[in-house]
Amino acid sequence: MLIADIEVEERLRDGLRALDLPHGGTEAESLARFLALLEKWNRAFNLTAVREPSEMVARHVLDSLTALPFIHGVAVLDVGTGAGLPGLPLAVMQPQRQYVLLDSGGKKIRFVRHAIGELNLGNIDVVQSRVENYAPSDPFDTVICRAFSSLREFVERCGSLTARGGRLVAMKGRLENSDADRLPSPWHVASTTQVTVPGLIGERHIIVIERKSAETHGTNPTGSGQ
Repeated sequence: MLIADIEVEERLRDGLRALDLPHGGTEAESLARFLALLEKWNRAFNLTAVREPSEMVARHVLDSLTALPFIHGVAVLDVGTGAGLPGLPLAVMQPQRQYVLLDSGGKKIRFVRHAIGELNLGNIDVVQSRVENYAPSDPFDTVICRAFSSLREFVERCGSLTARGGRLVAMKGRLENSDADRLPSPWHVASTTQVTVPGLIGERHIIVIERKSAETHGTNPTGSGQ
């Protein structure tokens, strides 16, 4: 491994420790290899605006991993995964869950497939498709995304992909006060949690969206999301 990669691995290990996540095994090494691959492919294919692996540690990997406590169930869909974010780092940390990474971009999907092969990750499937054309055989326990501009759009386009008892998880920066008030029935915001990304300045929030049950219909309950 290159010297720069060793430095990135140490940054990742420190970040995992700060997030109270496992950091003594091979997780940091796998994540560092992922960033090395991303930096290499990024030179040719412009997969992300972030160029330096050291900067990718916080902005891509650790930011993705703040969603870990909010993932529910076994089957997880990452919509608009781009270069594999947040799904690939989450899958590295959660080998017991099965992830599907969805994106319509051919270059990004090719990179994700290459990274999965290089890292020997057996719990990820990759699908090249627009979300409105995607028709999985079974719905997902959790559908997660970092890309949708509004919560309503997220629900409208991805709600049908979510199993009964499942959830949508939106990763956002600054919150729009009225965003949660325009969700189509029966969806509601179950929890909004501000998270801290080690090494990153700025607001970050995790929003969990669930269907109202018969018992909670007409109310707006909140929960920890964990």
